[in-house]
Order: sequence, then structure tokens, then C-alpha cells
Amino acid sequence: MKILITGASTGIGRQLSLDYAKSQHEVYVAARSIEKLNSLKSNFPKNIFPVVMDVTDKQSINIALKDLGDFDLAILNAGTCEYVDIDKFDSELFERVFQVNFFGVIYCIECLIDKIKAGGQLAITGSLSRQLPFTRAEAYGSSKAAIHYLTKSLAVDSQEKWNFSVHSISPGFVKTPLTDKNDFEMPFIISTEEASKIIIDGLKRKHSDISFPKKLSWPLKFCALLPEQLQHYISVKLRSSS
Repeated sequence: MKILITGASTGIGRQLSLDYAKSQHEVYVAARSIEKLNSLKSNFPKNIFPVVMDVTDKQSINIALKDLGDFDLAILNAGTCEYVDIDKFDSELFERVFQVNFFGVIYCIECLIDKIKAGGQLAITGSLSRQLPFTRAEAYGSSKAAIHYLTKSLAVDSQEKWNFSVHSISPGFVKTPLTDKNDFEMPFIISTEEASKIIIDGLKRKHSDISFPKKLSWPLKFCALLPEQLQHYISVKLRSSS
């Protein structure tokens, strides 16, 4: 397969790139840092192809992907996280997070609509944080909730309008440079190797929703079904214990 992965220089994106390349797929790895991409390429020089672009810049995306042809699979994985200090509410923080997590995906999709092969797949990385309100996650959680709704809505329309399927990826806590910055306990945290294996298997089986780990995703799904007042109570309790 010919695969595009954004946010490929670190974390889940990097591991996905390595695993797909190891299986002899043609993997186009996209990120801003050419140094990190070249380091990634050194692992599988014949199968990994660096693509330098910034997902927050439409022109950068269009230029980078213009001459690369069509893809069997595109995984839009680039993301960021900043936590909100409620005493110093900052709209610019929200803009930064949404620019990467939401609009970065929108910009990529706009460019990729005509570049995914018939029968191909578009996968978008969200987060399990969309399931329940978490303390300080007003920006990150809302951006991922928006991504989830976008993905599910696209999955409906793509059946008639596009010739490829759309898949939602919702990880819990995965040990990456991003989560290494967290100053709180992360239940059921897994490695990037585990996350990559689950994602690859889910896409191979054409699962529309790839949520993991189950030890976290199922309890959160249950909480999302509870009355809103009870959800609020649980969230407040979690905040108090963090």
C-alpha cells in the first residue's frame, strides 16, 4: 500500500510509520522537522519518504502533496495538547490547539479528497477524552470532540460522495513525548508499539471506530450514557483526586 501519515516524527505516528514500513509498504511521513523525518527514514530507507509540511498551513500542505500521486491510506494523526488554567482563561491557547487538532485535519482533507484511491481509507486520530469532561481539558477535549463528530459525519456522506471509507481512531493514554509532559496519573497507559498494533489491525479489519485500550474506552463509553448530572459529579470527583 501507499500510505500517508501526518504527525509522523514522534509518538504514535512515528511507530505507525515504522510498522507499516517494516511490512514493506510505501510510507510517506509528514511533519515539520526534516531532521526527525530523516532520522525516521534511516530505519527503512527504501520504504519511508519524508514529506516536510505544516498542517496549520494550507499552502504548505498543497505544495507538499501536489506531486505525490494517490494514496491507499491516509492517517491524519498530527496533534497537540495544552491545558487550560481556569484562572487565566486564554482564547489564544484554544486557537493554537484547534489550529492543529481540528483545522489541521480540515486542511489535509481538503487536499486529499481527490488523492485517495477508490476503495482506500481515510483515518483520523481523535481521543477518548471526548467521552467525558475532564479538568483543564477544555481546549484539547473540545477539539477532539469536534474531530470525532467531523469523522462520523464524513463517514456518512463519504458512502455516496467519495469512493473511500472514513475511520475514527480514539486512543486513551499512550506514552509519547506529549504525554510525558503530563503531571497527573494516566490510567491504563500503553506503549506506542501497542497503540500502533491496535490501529493497524483495526484499519485492516475496516473498523469504523478504533477505540483503545478497552480497559479505559468501555468505562468511558458507559459514563457517557449516564445522566448529565452524574457525569458532572464523576468529573468533579476525578478533578479532586488529580
